[in-house]
Amino acid sequence: MALIVQKYGGTSVGSPERIQAVADKIIAYRDQGHRLVVVVSAMSGETDRLLGLADAVSASPNPRELDVLLATGEQTTIALLSMALAERGCLARSYTGAQVHILTDNAHNKARIREIDADRVAADLDAQHVVVVAGFQGVDEKGNITTLGRGGSDTTAVALAAALKADECQIFTDVDGVYTTDPRVEPDARRLERITFEEMLEMASLGSKVLQIRAVEFAGKYNVPLRVLSSFEEGEGTLITYEDEGMEQALISGIAFNRDEAKLTALGVPDQPGIAHLILGPIAAANIEVDMIIQNVAPDGKTTDFTFSVHRNDYQRSLEILQEVAGGMGASEVVGDPKIVKISLVGVGMRSHAGIASSMFETLAKEGINIKMISTSEIKVSVVVDEKYLELGVRALHETFQLDQATPA
Repeated sequence: MALIVQKYGGTSVGSPERIQAVADKIIAYRDQGHRLVVVVSAMSGETDRLLGLADAVSASPNPRELDVLLATGEQTTIALLSMALAERGCLARSYTGAQVHILTDNAHNKARIREIDADRVAADLDAQHVVVVAGFQGVDEKGNITTLGRGGSDTTAVALAAALKADECQIFTDVDGVYTTDPRVEPDARRLERITFEEMLEMASLGSKVLQIRAVEFAGKYNVPLRVLSSFEEGEGTLITYEDEGMEQALISGIAFNRDEAKLTALGVPDQPGIAHLILGPIAAANIEVDMIIQNVAPDGKTTDFTFSVHRNDYQRSLEILQEVAGGMGASEVVGDPKIVKISLVGVGMRSHAGIASSMFETLAKEGINIKMISTSEIKVSVVVDEKYLELGVRALHETFQLDQATPA
């Protein structure tokens, strides 16, 4: 008998019929002898509907009141699911984030969990209840309702699993696991049986939308085994855990990509100490995150070209800031490109194998794909290329590294 925390996303509970199906799935797990805590999201589309209501009455909704409003989405789901379980003769009890006492900081709309008092949940589990908890929400030290930001239900589930020392945290979604890349781009993409926390964190940060980054970070920090499963079909899913030193790791576990990239370059700026701060300081002050950075010094050693990438939504604002800053330091020109993408190879096997980057660059060159920027870490290699080459690049790399095979040569 295991203690399992399950999380069902908005698509999984998107209608009364789907909530009934989730209830049947929970009963099946309970009948196997497992103790269950179930974390749920708002029904699909509900958060957007609530945001629309807020926008209809206020041009700039108060963050505290917005959290009060948004938290009602998950409250609806926990009540309906608990009713469906009771209808099946299953003891169930619903809890809001405040009732579980998921204590957060007071950063409304993007709060972070500080601690969880799991005593009430543990007592209900001992009494043979299925405990149904509202994801995405908590309460600050003054009792104000807070929300954790988009995808926060994943974080709620992992945090509860850590607090309860659960045997496994299962994330049920509309896909049946983590794939070597997006099957919509590469039909031969393969579902992974397991992946490490490090690899999943890189995949999530580089564009994979299967899991929220904060949830993976939390799981890795507290060593909570995570499993991604489908709500709509049976299967083993993908287990996310620590690297098993007894197993030989594949060179590459997956290919992530991000369509939402843009790059900017200040040409001919003075090559002197502090130039990076002079350029990026105002960008950071505008709350714009910078991703990749390249600095190329001219042969005369007096000027440099400074290039960096940002999220495409921040491109226009970044361009305006860079033009103002670069003009003040005598740059010869400012140029930008909002039509780029980032493609990344991820795998812990890179640690012990040389030549991964070289093979990647050779593959792209054979396809006539020019690389504009390069970034590496211990377990990833990322390149920026023109947007039009995204699918060609991903498919070519998937074939080169034989990711369609369970045991690549």
